[in-house]
Amino acid sequence: MAKPSTSLAPDPMVERLRAALGRRAFTEQKMFGGTCFMIDGNMLIGTSKRGLLVRVGKAAHAAAAARPHASPMEMGGRSMEGYVHVAPEGTATEADLRGWLGLALAFVETLPPKVKPAKVAKKRA
Repeated sequence: MAKPSTSLAPDPMVERLRAALGRRAFTEQKMFGGTCFMIDGNMLIGTSKRGLLVRVGKAAHAAAAARPHASPMEMGGRSMEGYVHVAPEGTATEADLRGWLGLALAFVETLPPKVKPAKVAKKRA
């Protein structure tokens, strides 16, 4: 008798975002219970079962949160200014997804690249 698979089904949104980003250089990182896409070390957009986490910046926050299927992002009961949550209905079409991705890119491309600090050796007693 075969064991049931314990692995999770791949998130189709991850593939959609990879395709939408095209040849742009990006990295992926597991965060917030999903996959986050990073450009130059800065978080751009993330997936979860509940929808997308889109980084829009503080200046665009109110307008982005007022768009259909969007709301201010909250984590642990605290609002995350500069980030919005987009329900799955808000990314139903490729045009919808490109719109959110474009908004995130417009902000993140203004940020300087993040450099990882060098690891410091721990002292041994």
